[in-house]
Amino acid sequence: MPCDHDLDTIANIDGLYSYALVLTHNHAEAEDLVQETYVRAILAMDSLRPDSNLKAWLLTILRNIWLNQLRKDKLGPQSLEIGHRDGVADCLTEPSKDALGIYMSKVEATHVRAAIDKLPVDLREIILLREYEELTYRQIAGVLTCPAGTVMSRLARARVRLRTVLSETLMQSTVL
Repeated sequence: MPCDHDLDTIANIDGLYSYALVLTHNHAEAEDLVQETYVRAILAMDSLRPDSNLKAWLLTILRNIWLNQLRKDKLGPQSLEIGHRDGVADCLTEPSKDALGIYMSKVEATHVRAAIDKLPVDLREIILLREYEELTYRQIAGVLTCPAGTVMSRLARARVRLRTVLSETLMQSTVL
């Protein structure tokens, strides 16, 4: 009999891929990481409690695989950024907007992605998990294996840094 989580697992693939892309900065490696995550999740599905948060559980598995790969390769992440997939900016716009509104949304999304790319890895990761994946502080704490208080302080620090980078970008674009 299929588990209640089976269909939810399939629905989480976009979020897992985005997170994997942020961690690896490589499409092929991100795909491999998501595939390995699903292989391990399928093997461990019986141990998942029915009341568990599937998305947080999958993100935790993915992050642990990535960390294990880093340890194995003895390499740190060189640079990480939010994935620049085709259509990402399009999903951030509302269909009811006029042409100027759609263009401005795409420009804003590009500026936000570029600003996030300038953040250190730990701050990028926390922004992605909270703002893009919409995990709770407790769920993020579980994924990152740290206290919820650390999540809150890191997120506050990430938002301040992001605000600073975005305001600098805005000032530069108005000067031009």
